[in-house]
Amino acid sequence: MELAFIPSPSRGVLYLGPVPLRGYAFCIIIGVFVAVWLGNRRWIARGGRAGTVADIAVWAVPFGLVGGRLYHVITDYELYFSEGRDWVDAFKIWEGGLGIWGAIALGALGAWIGCRRRGIPLPAYADAVAPGIALAQAIGRWGNWFNQELYGKPTDLPWALEITSSADGRVPGTYHPTFLYESLWCIGVALLVIWADRRFRLGHGRAFALYVAAYCAGRAWIEYMRVDEAHHILGLRLNVWTAMLVFLVAVAYLVLSAKKRPGREAVVEPGAATGGDDADGVNQSDGAGREDAAESDAADDDETKDETKDEAGSGRKT
Repeated sequence: MELAFIPSPSRGVLYLGPVPLRGYAFCIIIGVFVAVWLGNRRWIARGGRAGTVADIAVWAVPFGLVGGRLYHVITDYELYFSEGRDWVDAFKIWEGGLGIWGAIALGALGAWIGCRRRGIPLPAYADAVAPGIALAQAIGRWGNWFNQELYGKPTDLPWALEITSSADGRVPGTYHPTFLYESLWCIGVALLVIWADRRFRLGHGRAFALYVAAYCAGRAWIEYMRVDEAHHILGLRLNVWTAMLVFLVAVAYLVLSAKKRPGREAVVEPGAATGGDDADGVNQSDGAGREDAAESDAADDDETKDETKDEAGSGRKT
């Protein structure tokens, strides 16, 4: 007998009058807002303008949603194009099904377009938004809880997830809440990137690469626990292989980038006020401004003294 478990919601849709509010979509939207908010703070701290992150997100978010859905539909095509399935369901994104790999890939393309229009280096932008993306994933994973999907193997642990739906082949019971494991892991990834960025002043895309590597490390073992249908290669789920491959690419970029372009970008946004420093929002421009003003005042005093001496000398000669 289970002494405790995490209950699943009785339904994934709430109605505000005639308007349906789907839990999955709501989690995605909240995640996007958090990512933009934190990314904006970090961008300003690095010397960028307020609002730039949101402007570029207008390109990145739609591209990311399309990419995430495409990856899911392509890798699970039998859910939409096999016998007895309706291909129209491939467009019902609110019912769940976003692949993070496709979302990041096409989202990066959208961000590149937005950065190029503003004359901004994409790696600097990626570093600013990296922890926010991890937090967005942490929030978005709760959409799987609303849909009673992507859970792990059966368990009777106190934090087991209770599945009550029997739709699409589900078997009611208690399972590992892999959505919760990944959500907590993503929060840890966000904190790790923020700490490492402050400690080592990561630049040129290395904060983003650290986020990718850390996320993939967790995704590999969490994915291994899941029991939903998936394609396998040599006995491992496709997403496990993807996580391992992307992890190696991210680590290689970290090492090579640190050797080729050490340090951090001096200017992240042309024309913006310089002086943004650490990613925790501390701006060093005020201190620098006060020092410059003090040096200027000292120089003026020296000039005044020199002029006084010259006048005194001239009087004595007369």
